[in-house]
Amino acid sequence: MPLLSWREPLPWRPSRVLVAGTSGAGKTSLATLLAEAWQLPRVELDALHHGENWVPRPSFVDDVSRFAAGPRWVTEWQYTAKLGDKLSGKADLVVWLDHPRQLVMRQVIARTMARRWRREVLWNGNVEPPLRTVLTDPDHVIRWAWRTQKGPGERVTQLLQQRGPAVMVVRLRGRRQVRRWVSRVSLRVPGGCRAGGGFLQR
Repeated sequence: MPLLSWREPLPWRPSRVLVAGTSGAGKTSLATLLAEAWQLPRVELDALHHGENWVPRPSFVDDVSRFAAGPRWVTEWQYTAKLGDKLSGKADLVVWLDHPRQLVMRQVIARTMARRWRREVLWNGNVEPPLRTVLTDPDHVIRWAWRTQKGPGERVTQLLQQRGPAVMVVRLRGRRQVRRWVSRVSLRVPGGCRAGGGFLQR
């Protein structure tokens, strides 16, 4: 199946949805919106992965395998080194946020600074580390977003080669395309069912 744009209708109603993109692309916001619009169970991978003091939870892979075996869910496509195809092998829709690098970097920097300034509690009591760690930690989220910009596209290409017509992939570039696509699919989903409207705010 070729890549779909924001203009094209979905061939079928999705039930297992992955949102792809590098850190700061807006995966969590979009996944939350789609869960509400399509009444899908929402699973946040970061909440399953990060334990206290940012230590990875030992049950992470088992937890993901358990919900991935279910018939309906929406989550982010990440942690592929640990999860392999546990999610991508079951998804019937991948929404690829293929934003320009400058947009992603603006978003991830603004988000990181706001979280640190507010001391926002994230997953299992964790907060963003001091901003100076961007200079010392090679895996700091800002440096990670810059370094992994091409990764989601490479995974999408590989997925289409492996699964072909078994999975839909929608490619969205920039906030305008995301807002337009969300408006279309949240107003009317395939199969004639209606869902609540909504626009991506971030």
